[in-house]
Amino acid sequence: METEKIGKEEVLKVARLARLDLSEEAIKEIAPQLGDILKYMETLENIDTKGVEPTFHTIAKKDIAREDIKGAHLSKDKTLANAPEKDEETQSFIVPKVI
Repeated sequence: METEKIGKEEVLKVARLARLDLSEEAIKEIAPQLGDILKYMETLENIDTKGVEPTFHTIAKKDIAREDIKGAHLSKDKTLANAPEKDEETQSFIVPKVI
């Protein structure tokens, strides 16, 4: 099936959906590029994917996080040792107010 040439109307519709304000020059430049993308998608539609498992990612991913193992807690002194600001009386961090 031959892909039809992408016209100005289609480019303007996509631009409106993407909230883009395109000049006439940009429309003339983008139209053939969108047509090429659609032709490539047609090529992909012809690939036999029977027996291919669907994937979430294009590459295999594995969890690299460590096991969550219960351990000893830090003392308050060690916890606050490198704090930029701290309240010695309450032994707590001082942080900027966020509203």
